[in-house]
Parts: sequence; structure tokens; C-alpha cells
Amino acid sequence: MSRLNQYKLGKKTILASLMATLLVPALAQAQQAKATEDEDVEVIQVSFRGSLAAAADIKRQDTKVTDAITTEDIGKFPSENIAEAIQRIPGVQISNVNGRGSTISVRGLGSQYARTTLNGQSMASADFTSGFRFDIIQTELASTIEVIKSPSANMDAGGLSGTINIDTASPLSFPERKVLLSAKGQYSEFSPSEDVTPKANATYIDQFADGTVGVLLNVGYQELDDRVDNFWMDRWFVDSATGDVTPRRPRYRRIDRETDRELFNGTVQWRPNSAFEAKLTAVYAGDDTKQDLNQQVFLFNANQITRLGDAENGLYNQIQINNFTTENNRQLEDKDATSDAYTLEMDYDWEDWTFSSVLHYTSGDATHNEEAAILATVISQATLDISNPSNVLFNIAENLADPALYPAVMPRNEYPNGATRLMESDETAVQFDATRGLDWGWFTRLTTGVKYRKETLSREVFRTDRAAIGDADPADLPSMAETGYLVTDFLDNKMGIQHSWIAPNIQAYRDALEAEGVTVPTLFAAQSSYSMDREIMAAYLMADFETELAGMPLRGNFGGRYEQTDRDVNTYLTGDTHPDNEEIKLAIGELTQSYDYSNFLPSANLVLELNDEMQLRLAAAKVLVRPILTSNTQLAPSETSASNSFGTRTYTVNLGQPELKALTANQLDFGWEWYYSEGDSLTVNLFQKDIKNGTVSELVCPGSYNGTALSTSGSECVDSSGNIYDITAIYNDSSELTVKGYEVGWNQSLSAWLPVPGFGLSSNYTRILVDESEGFTLTNSSEQTWNITAYWENDSFSARVALNHRSPYVQESSDAFFAREGRTVAGRNQVDLLLGWNIDEQWAVNFGALNLNGKDEEAYRDDLTRAWQTTSVIGRSYYLGVNFNL
Repeated sequence: MSRLNQYKLGKKTILASLMATLLVPALAQAQQAKATEDEDVEVIQVSFRGSLAAAADIKRQDTKVTDAITTEDIGKFPSENIAEAIQRIPGVQISNVNGRGSTISVRGLGSQYARTTLNGQSMASADFTSGFRFDIIQTELASTIEVIKSPSANMDAGGLSGTINIDTASPLSFPERKVLLSAKGQYSEFSPSEDVTPKANATYIDQFADGTVGVLLNVGYQELDDRVDNFWMDRWFVDSATGDVTPRRPRYRRIDRETDRELFNGTVQWRPNSAFEAKLTAVYAGDDTKQDLNQQVFLFNANQITRLGDAENGLYNQIQINNFTTENNRQLEDKDATSDAYTLEMDYDWEDWTFSSVLHYTSGDATHNEEAAILATVISQATLDISNPSNVLFNIAENLADPALYPAVMPRNEYPNGATRLMESDETAVQFDATRGLDWGWFTRLTTGVKYRKETLSREVFRTDRAAIGDADPADLPSMAETGYLVTDFLDNKMGIQHSWIAPNIQAYRDALEAEGVTVPTLFAAQSSYSMDREIMAAYLMADFETELAGMPLRGNFGGRYEQTDRDVNTYLTGDTHPDNEEIKLAIGELTQSYDYSNFLPSANLVLELNDEMQLRLAAAKVLVRPILTSNTQLAPSETSASNSFGTRTYTVNLGQPELKALTANQLDFGWEWYYSEGDSLTVNLFQKDIKNGTVSELVCPGSYNGTALSTSGSECVDSSGNIYDITAIYNDSSELTVKGYEVGWNQSLSAWLPVPGFGLSSNYTRILVDESEGFTLTNSSEQTWNITAYWENDSFSARVALNHRSPYVQESSDAFFAREGRTVAGRNQVDLLLGWNIDEQWAVNFGALNLNGKDEEAYRDDLTRAWQTTSVIGRSYYLGVNFNL
């Protein structure tokens, strides 16, 4: 989409939201008048409209700034996972991980700033460096999901942008035994196997001992088979004198994925009387994902590039490249990941007191194995033209699919080149709360509590590299002509590029290594391994009140939370290079660096009921998010290295920052809400966040690193031998960054005006404005997001179409693999469809289509040059499901 069209679209969406604000009162009056004229109009209760009414009631009754989505919403939205469902909530944006929707951001802040809890407690992510993964939570688990945008004192800190809480179903909430069975077949348009993959789920709910004991058991199994293709510009030359930019390293990347997922949820609930209740919940999710990654990396050096024409807006769009190296990389990855959580909750009522306690344990484990064959060859000539982002032209003199391009002797022919990463995380929590009902004038309740949390995170890296035992004889290596694997239809055959290439056969390389009779050692990479221990002690006091203001009911709460955080970062001291592997450094000791800090977090939430339909909401709070071991805020230093086909090495270094402070924000919310009929509402919310201690992550080139002198050559940081150093520095930005914005939500039934009942609309719009900061950049932040869902339902049939829009957002190297030197992801519209048929009270069928408009993900380098940077083809997904309710 052009920049002009994006601007027009933004104006239209703003106009639409203003029109909604002006027209809804008239529409509501028309609906009431029509209902008055015709007393015999049948009110049709349909499931989606009923769920909208339930969600609106949760938002209306809650004292906090909260948006909710109910089980019916999740089960019937056209979505594969919870993240894609709750992006329908105002201010919530989805973030894709290699094409799969899995993490979310709230109100323009990156996904790392949103805290996610399960039944109010943490659930450890298997790969703690990528945050909470919503795609491991089956949608059948949830009873209610809340997005809490302004907290209260009794909530754990850690959600700078908001807290997403997923509540699982309780068996005693159902009056009788239930057996639910569901099966789904899913097809992804670019599935490598072109197979329909299954998903099956079974839930058993029952009550025993005269309804005092409830049991819920849920098991699920799912297979996912999909693919994503990425074509992007990895690096650029920047002229230090003129600032002109030249493209220098395009890449092809295709990822074929197969995932087997096992899911379990179990709950035992005991309520022997009205005063006591205990509930034990267990949740388990296990993934086994196999990825086949094929990549072409085109390496352009400055002396190989001839610029064609003049720079336009500081960019050379057209270049010619002579005698350059191309690396052909095929990598097989096996990723096993598990997450589990066990929570015991107990509540006891005694006179005016309610005592609650929680014992909680959660853990996540991930093992990532990868093995790669990397080949290099020389291309005589190519021309590149990126002037048209919709049709990049890359003409290569040689045929990439021709095995003859890879002779017996190549600049690089290496197998294996791989690593194993072991990641573990766990948390143990103990919590006690006491609530006292009051009759002290305004005050209705006083709540206090304490909580202790102990977190541990660790990452161990092992490398297995052919370089450890010396190069193989070329005569012993597989021939591409005899064993090569052909990659075809890359990028869905779009753009003026070669869409096929021959890739190495990993099994052939395994066989060759075995025939050679050598063993490649697996060595511990101390310089890439680290761990962290963190203890958090918290105490809070909160008061609830109800009164009147000018005759209008006023309710709310205010309080404060104090949290003490003790953090230890454990790393290895390293010395010389390992004698058997240049990519490994020897561990010569260990180092623990401690850092302690405390925070007082006040909060207040007020609701003024103007009348039976309208209310005003005001909330203020101080919130924080603690730095954790992620790619964005890596507290521990680490280093990896890899050999290059031209005889040098690339060192990737993260300097770390063990004394990184928690990021905090003072925030204010003001909202107006109108619930003018059941299921119909209009809400407007204004908000502001003043953010401090934002984390800055940038590439640097110091004068030396570990005693090696460094200098800048072009856009690279190099030593005297030509080795490249990609060094990332992390620090807190001392300046303050302000985020301002507003949200509009509108739910409206159309039954009063149409001859066929059951039609309606559900829509939301969010706009944020971000002040400039000297250092900290609010990445993954879209200025505008909106969703419009049109629905029709009766007792038997339903249809729903959702249009979701996200405007452009900036990413840095810490946010995405494709953004080494930064990028702006272009705005994107996605259309999803859901059709349902309730055959009878027991059987139901549903059909869904995701990304029905087939929208690709695109990105450009920056606003100045508007240079093409990325095109990712994700494709459409379809599913057909059957549900049985006994």
C-alpha cells in the first residue's frame, strides 16, 4: 500500500470513529422507538451477541480499566489461537513469529511489556527469550480472558502496557456432567506437504459428593504444517560523507514447519460448604517442531558493486555486482518445548473476613537442536533493482538450480555447523491475602496481602562444528548433482527473481561423515551461556469504597504496592579459544553480579455512574516491567562466532548490562462508557503513559574488544584481519518518553432496522501518538489499529467476517531477525471469515478462513528512503471443525 493510500485510509478510519460517536445516539433512539411501536418484535438471543453482552457486563462492573472476551468469542472467532482472538479488543495488536501469530502488544508497547497470567499466576515460557507464547494455550481452556490496562494494588507488577489474564473453567460452575468433543482439519496454503492437519480435543466435566467435588479433564492434540517465505535486504552500505544508502546483502529464506502439539488441563475443585473452597489446576503444553530452513545469502563487498544511476532520496536503487560469493545454507532444526503450571488456590470466609492463599509452581523447558550444511560458490554477475517494492528485480547470470554451480572444490563446503540450546525457566510463588468487609462510611472493603516469587532462568549453549576436526576431502563430500534437493516456488513465484535453487541434502552429508569414520565433538560454549535468579517480595494494601457525588453513585479503589527485587546474573569468565573449535572459548571461572531495587506502585480506580446507562471512569497508576533475559534486554554478556566463506569470521557480541533498571511509567486513563441496550455499547477511553528507563539496544564499534583493536570499514566493525564484529550495547535511556492515545469501541445490533434479524457489528479503533525520545524507541508500535466484525446469527446458522488493520510500525534488531539495521513494517489489512451451523443441541460444524485476502507482510528500510526491505509470503489458512456436546 502506498504512503498516500495509508494516509487516506487513516483519515477514513478516524472519520468512521467520529461518525460512530455521532450516529449511535440516533441509532439507539431509533431502535427504542421501533421496539415501542411493535411490542411483538421477537428478541433473538444468539451466541455471539450474548457473548458481547457478557463481555460488556464484565467491563461495566469492573472497577479497573478492563476489556474482556468470553469463551464463546474465542471459540467462534476466526482464529487459530488466543492471540489472534483477543486482537479484536481495542488497543491490542498481534505480533507474528515467522508468520504464526503468537505474541501480542497492548497500546503500542511491544509484546515484552505486556504481562500474561493464567488464573492470576505466571506461566513459564519454554523459550524465555521470546516471551509468553499464546499459541501453546488451547482456546478450549479459557472461560474468560481479560486485558487489564490500568491495574489495582492487589495485582502483581510487571505489565507496563497491561496484563492479560486467562481464567480457565471451573467444574463446579456447571450444573451437570458435560462431555465435549471437537475435531478440526486445517490447511495452510503454502503447506510443504499440502496435507490437511488434524486437531482433536476432549473435555470431561463432572460433579461428585452431592455437588461438592468437581473434576475437569481436558486433553488435546494438534498437528500444524505450514511454511513462510522471506525475501529481504539484510545489510546496507551507508556513505559516511553523504549518508547515501546502497543495498548490499539480499537474502532468500524459506521455512517449512511441522509441529506436533500435546495439551492437557486438569482441575479438581472442592467446596464442602459455602465458607471454604479449594481448587487445584494443572496445565501442560508440549511442542515438537521440526523446521527445514533453506537460505541463499548473497554477499556483496564494496569493491564488487557498481552503482547504476544517481541516488534518489539518498538511496541507490539499482546496482550491478560482479564476482560475488553466495552462501547456500540448509539447516534442519528440532525444537522440543514444554510448559507446565500447577496452582493450588484456597479461600475461606469467616464472619466479615475472607482469607485466600495460593501455592504456585510453573516451569518451562526447551531444547533447540540445529544442524546445517553451508556451501559457497561464486556468481559472475548480477543486477539488482529495488525501485519498485512490489516487484524487486534480481537478475543473476547463473542458474541457482543448476548443480554445476557447485564444483567439487568450493570456497566453503561445511557440515555440520550447528548448535544445541538448552533453556529452562521456573517460578515458585506463595501468596496470602485477607479481605475485611467494612461499614465505615464510604469504605466497603479493605484488602491486604503478601507474595513471594522466586524465578530462575538459564541458557546453556553447545556447538558441534566440522571445523573442530578439520576440513573434509572434497572427494568425500556429496555431489550436488547426485544428491541435491530442489527448492521450488519460492515467494509464491512473485517478483522478478529466481524462484528455485538447488540445496544440499543433509542426509547425504550425514552419510558422508559416517563413511569418513570421524566423530565431531560437541563442546560447551561458555561465552554464550548464562543464568539469572530473581526473588520478588511484595506487600500491598487496598481500600474499596462506594459513595455518591452530586447524587450519582461513585465507586472505586485506591492503594499501594511495594515490591523488593533481588537479582543475580550468573555468567562465565572465558579465556583463550578452544584448541579444537574456533567458535568456542574456554571457561576459566564464573562471575555473579547482583543488583537490588525496590518500587512503590500507587494506584487508584474510580467509576462515576451518570445514570443507568452511562458512566465515567478514571484510573491512575505507576507500573513497571522488569528487565529479563530477552534479545531486547539481555542482562548477561554473550558471544557467538561463525566462519565466513572468504576466510574471516563474524563475531556476534552482546555486551549485556547486569545493572539494567526496571522500566516504569506513570499512567492516566479517562473513559466514557454508554451501555444503551443489552449487547449494544459505545465506549471512549483516553490514556497517557510517561515512560522512564526505556531500554536502548544498538550496534556499536568500540576501539577494542577483548584486547583486539577495532575500526569502522563502511558499515562494518572489523579488526585488522577483516573479521567482523557485530557488537550490541544495552543501556537505560535517561530521557522520558510520553505515549498518548484514545480507544473507541462500538457494539451494535442491526436487527431493529433490517427485515432479517440477527445482524450486527462489533468494532474498535485505537490511535496513539508517541513523543520523540533522544534514545529509547517505542518499537512494535502502530499509530492506528482497528477491527470491524460484521455478524449474522440465528438459532442454527452464523456468519462472521472480520477486517483487522494495523498501521506501520518500527522494529529494531532486538525485535526481529530481519531488522538487523532496523526496518518499518508496512501497514496491513487482514480479512478472516467464520461460518457456523448448529445442527442440533449436540452437533455443530464451523468453517474458518484466515487471511482470506492473502495479504503478505512487507517492510521498508526507513521513512526517508522508503527503500524496500522485506517481503514475507504467509498465505491463507482454512479449517473445518466439528463439535459434539454430550
